[in-house]
Amino acid sequence: MLRTNSENCVIQSVIGGIAHPRIPLKNPYLVDQGGGVHVLPGVGGITYNVAVGDSAFGFAGDHVEPGVSMTLDEREKDGAYLGALCILACIGNEARVVSGEALNARGFVTGKHGGVEHVLVDFSPSVLDKLVIGDRIQIKAYGQGLTLKDYPDVRMMSLDPDLLRKMGIAARGDQLVVPVTHVIPASIMGSGTGSRHSFSGDFDIQVSDENLTRKYGLESLRLGDVIAIRDADCRFGRSIKSDALTIGVVVHASCVVSGHGPGITVIMTTSEKVIVPKIERDANIAHCLGVGRFRRPAPKVRRRGR
Repeated sequence: MLRTNSENCVIQSVIGGIAHPRIPLKNPYLVDQGGGVHVLPGVGGITYNVAVGDSAFGFAGDHVEPGVSMTLDEREKDGAYLGALCILACIGNEARVVSGEALNARGFVTGKHGGVEHVLVDFSPSVLDKLVIGDRIQIKAYGQGLTLKDYPDVRMMSLDPDLLRKMGIAARGDQLVVPVTHVIPASIMGSGTGSRHSFSGDFDIQVSDENLTRKYGLESLRLGDVIAIRDADCRFGRSIKSDALTIGVVVHASCVVSGHGPGITVIMTTSEKVIVPKIERDANIAHCLGVGRFRRPAPKVRRRGR
């Protein structure tokens, strides 16, 4: 068992509302690397037919976010309030609906999308049908400040300690063996690289080169997959450094715009040779949490006879 400081991590509420989808009215066109022009669904809203566990490719959309996309409305977009929501919310945190017909329904945070500053939440299909844009969702933010007591060279971020325990990470001497579905180089990371910090948002895998996509097996990439990025140092921003390694989660689907692709939210990073990736097909947060396409049926309630 990994020794952490989870008992000292603060649990604090953050809140937001379901964001409306966004498409510029005067210029809705998206131009791909080959010059093709598209008008497609994109970020925001309640996405009924895209969930964690689905392929990151194939949707007729751009940067599509699975499940529910939440943010602060324009009246609340004070930088510090928005920062608290987007930084303190961690993958695996419990989310609860606090207004509307789906009142008290519970789900889980599955990712964070930079630029639009959205926090992504998975709810069951029956809950999605009751939600409306603007409904309020409160998150028990828990995980920023998490450390591994025996691995000080590993910087943790945006990961609920309870989810960490379910990911099958094993200690092997002075190294950590982390189950992942894919291992890719930092050289194919695009939009979001160079950001000043990695505690919110994501950065994208560039997938416009079909040869590289095949080389690294990215055709099988799914939303929710845990992946390793070699030579990516995300301790103090997102940069390239030899021998560094970053672990992240695929949070949104692929894109048509150059320099973009499936988005990765960082959960672990180190500049030392501490993390050893281990390929496992089931290394997906939906599988760990029992949500999305791996949703477990609710337990049956036994009624006692009179």
